[in-house]
Amino acid sequence: MKDTDGYAVFLFPQAIEALGDAVKPYITEGANGAHVLCTEIDTAGSLIEMSLDGTTEDGQALQVELMVPSSMVRMIVSARGEDAFGFRPRAAATATPIRATPVPATPSADAASPDAEPTPPVE
Repeated sequence: MKDTDGYAVFLFPQAIEALGDAVKPYITEGANGAHVLCTEIDTAGSLIEMSLDGTTEDGQALQVELMVPSSMVRMIVSARGEDAFGFRPRAAATATPIRATPVPATPSADAASPDAEPTPPVE
């Protein structure tokens, strides 16, 4: 997922144990736990369908569809447009202060004159 959008699907530890060696090639270990990196997911139905990009042993591109029961999925995280994802502190965006300039409620012709007296507010 270096330059693609996708998802990280976290499975329960018991699910990884139950699936055994069959799921291990698709699992990525990370600081936040074991997960499956997917390009697409479909959560409609009793199975979670995950599309993964892979390569064959001779280097050819391959698209794999992995399906697991939805009860095995602990969490799905969108990992869009970043090389890394996860739960880390994010820098707070600094807001630029906005200076508000008062605008007269009703424009008057006298307001344009520098010698004019201010118009009293309408109550």
